[in-house]
Amino acid sequence: MLRILGRASSINVRKVLWACAEFNIPFEREDWGSGFRPTDAAEFLALNPNAMVPVIQDGDFTLWESNSIIRYLANRYGAPALYPAEAQARARVDQWIDWQASDLNRAWSYPFMSLVRQSPAHQDANALAAGCAEWARYMSILEQQLAVTGAYVAGEHFTLADIPIGLSVQRWFATPLNHPGLPAVSAYYELLSQRPGYLAHGRNGLP
Repeated sequence: MLRILGRASSINVRKVLWACAEFNIPFEREDWGSGFRPTDAAEFLALNPNAMVPVIQDGDFTLWESNSIIRYLANRYGAPALYPAEAQARARVDQWIDWQASDLNRAWSYPFMSLVRQSPAHQDANALAAGCAEWARYMSILEQQLAVTGAYVAGEHFTLADIPIGLSVQRWFATPLNHPGLPAVSAYYELLSQRPGYLAHGRNGLP
């Protein structure tokens, strides 16, 4: 059985849990990370020298980095429609997965830490205002894409890209800031909410 190491409140662990729900993968999860077993313990560092969750073990195979993990699960257990083999279709999915990690994820970091986590190190008013503006700018890019597809981020069908993007959208709505009108993003949020995996691991009351 798949072993998942990481606390369920982590957005990156939730990617893996949602992927398991989509692909009907049985798993056992162990709490590691903030508030639980420390990731700087020798046992954990032997699995991931970065001391970050999630980590999976699939038999004798160990893997870290959440986006790499969900790609692996899709390749090993998933339906081809969610992570297509055809080069251009797969590249479109990968583009949005990587965009979430490299651009959108960075944009919400300061506002989330300030407004949700209440981090004392993230209470500079100017930095917060700049972070909120930057986050809104990237959400506007997502709005444009969803207005074109009329459904999911990579096209008319749900794909692996919707897992990281969908969790970021949930975080957007869960953060108490001024949300500009983004009707396509709001429609996407409701569309994803029809999926049991999203309700269990995305829109589940966690920020």
